[in-house]
Amino acid sequence: MLEGKNIILGVSGGIAAYKACELVSRLKKLNANVDVIMTQSATKFVMPLTFQSLSLNQVVVDTFSEPKYWEIEHIALAKKADIMIVAPATANIIGKVANGIADDMLSTTIMATRAPVIFAPAMNTNMYLNRIVQNNIEKLKSLGYLFVEPAVGRLACGDIGQGKMEEPEFIEQKIIQILSSKSDLKSMSILVTAGPTQEAIDPVRYISNHSTGKMGFAIAERAAARGAKVTLISGPTKLATPEGVQRINVISGKEMFEKVMEHFKQSDIIIKSAAVADYTPAEVSTQKLKKKDDELYIKLNRNTDILLELGKIKGDKVLVGFAMETQDLIENAKSKLHKKNADLIIANDLKVEGAGFGTETNVATIINKNGTAEKLPIMSKVELANIILDRASKLIKRT
Repeated sequence: MLEGKNIILGVSGGIAAYKACELVSRLKKLNANVDVIMTQSATKFVMPLTFQSLSLNQVVVDTFSEPKYWEIEHIALAKKADIMIVAPATANIIGKVANGIADDMLSTTIMATRAPVIFAPAMNTNMYLNRIVQNNIEKLKSLGYLFVEPAVGRLACGDIGQGKMEEPEFIEQKIIQILSSKSDLKSMSILVTAGPTQEAIDPVRYISNHSTGKMGFAIAERAAARGAKVTLISGPTKLATPEGVQRINVISGKEMFEKVMEHFKQSDIIIKSAAVADYTPAEVSTQKLKKKDDELYIKLNRNTDILLELGKIKGDKVLVGFAMETQDLIENAKSKLHKKNADLIIANDLKVEGAGFGTETNVATIINKNGTAEKLPIMSKVELANIILDRASKLIKRT
């Protein structure tokens, strides 16, 4: 996906520098060329050799070191960059760039590049919320610099609040979004479902599954990045809402069905990637069920099959479903496609390495309405999301 792209990663001096190692690894797996620039302070947290081993490129630290080639290094890197990301971005580097100070390799390269620059701040909560830092951030945003806002959580200093560098996975998606952005879905409205549902037994317990929502969130993020109007209906998940996506949170399968039907009419493409529980307790106890010496039996009713109901009324809309199986993958997926009047089924074999719940990758076979099965190699969920959107948008264009 990022093959041939030149990414410059700037690492400034914060404890979150260790996360930048994972970011380099992720970008290399997408076949990007990564050059790392470190501040002197950053080298106190992570050795340059670590980034050199991960990126397979020399790491630049000293502005005045002898150049490996006959060119001014910060200018060469600035021209080479397709995108530049500063992660972690300390208050120091943000303040330098905001005020035109270029006194080390990282700040001079940022000043010299015409490529998009993304800052991923990481610092103490009080420092991040300081008016001076916030003014510097707002100034940079007004000048066209991009930001991945820090997350809320427990910080290295022990405080709890906003200031944690966002996870490498999210930063990776931001980079992909910028480098592969196109507006081919601008005229479309896309409805995506994601995550598990929780079917209450009593106020304490529920029936659910292992879905994390990563596949559905990747689809929603890529659809929005490509210009679509995206509504994401999600079951319980810890994932952050993708930029530009309208998110609707639900708990149960019944709630998801109701919200899907509410937003169905205004959607051109519906992608059902949520793992909705097939069954729900017939009765929900208002009090916690107490443990007894004998066995407990819970009567379950069938949840409404959302994909089946959509298939009955879809008209000229494009309907995409998912099938996760542990046996007879293609046969079961084809049966599901015809029974539920879907246009595409994305079939996953839970037993295949790299597929399944909670992974960063997926191994899928796309079942088309004409019965053909397109087997895809292992790839990131972001890459698969783009392929699904490509196939679905072609179908809507035909209709």
